[in-house]
Amino acid sequence: MVSMPDLPVRELSRMLASAFRLTKKPLAVYGSEKPPGDAVPLPSVHRCIAVAMIRMAGDEGPPAVYLGADVRQGCCPGGLSHTGYITRPPAISWFVSTGRPGIPDAPAEYLKAGPELVDACFDAIGPITPAGPYLVVRTCESVPDDETGVRAISCFGTAEQIRNMAALVHFDRAEPFFPVLVPWGPACGTLVSYPAGIAAGAPRDSAFMGPQDPTVNHALPPDLLAIGLPVAVARRMAENIGRSFISRRSGVAFPDRDAGPER
Repeated sequence: MVSMPDLPVRELSRMLASAFRLTKKPLAVYGSEKPPGDAVPLPSVHRCIAVAMIRMAGDEGPPAVYLGADVRQGCCPGGLSHTGYITRPPAISWFVSTGRPGIPDAPAEYLKAGPELVDACFDAIGPITPAGPYLVVRTCESVPDDETGVRAISCFGTAEQIRNMAALVHFDRAEPFFPVLVPWGPACGTLVSYPAGIAAGAPRDSAFMGPQDPTVNHALPPDLLAIGLPVAVARRMAENIGRSFISRRSGVAFPDRDAGPER
């Protein structure tokens, strides 16, 4: 039997998708020395990393995309800075908050009360170190069995599915507050930067739930959530499937609402 630490990501994701009844495809995030042969440049799918991932998870995109310092034209500058392929443009602090009158590159999104708060948050996020010369996002089902560098698995699901995933993260933890976080930042932070460990300030042993970034609401259905899992957290969850509520009390995790509550 293959031990959980050695289980290929493709099989790991199948375990999670089956246990949590996911209908969207889990996505793997990793770095690569060169673009995979079956991948397309991410901006060819959408300029927003998160929107491209939403499409891939729903079978509306290719199996794999990549991004890099020499493959960035057409990508959102915020996403490029959150993956480490450009320095964060100073205008982003104004763009995300109040804007600057007369400055066309910084219209206001009003996501923060002022640019100084944005700067403070970015300071807490810390330096971003690229996952590799190229960032690769691909469906877990297409990850080669010999690919050992996967850093994170990001999943999309209904509120019930993602709540259950968060509960399993907590299953073998004593700390009640930090195993699952809903962090501030762009959606690509929740799905890529934080779980993949390329943001220095992101806790390495936490799952990241959200995204709380409303600028992707146009692409993310109102009944859908996401959770970004460092691969070590995902493996720990898989180890706990058989001994936790998700298997032993499946009627609690996924109640038959026509039959009434399980007693």
